[in-house]
Amino acid sequence: MSQQGSAGNVIAAIASFFIAGLGQLVQGRIFSALIFCVVIYTCYFFYFLIIPAIVGFLLHVWCVIDAAKYRSD
Repeated sequence: MSQQGSAGNVIAAIASFFIAGLGQLVQGRIFSALIFCVVIYTCYFFYFLIIPAIVGFLLHVWCVIDAAKYRSD
């Protein structure tokens, strides 16, 4: 999973699409996975306030993109 666009990154992006932070966890980035998961699901919890739901959705998209573009150096 070292190159951008590798099969590992595609799998991580798909995992993050379904469960926020799971792709980062698959890549071994535990802190990033925990932060993404907690923040996104907290925003989704307050969906009735509308703005947190929108912020949560945008962060979820960022989470998927982050998993897809990760490069281990």
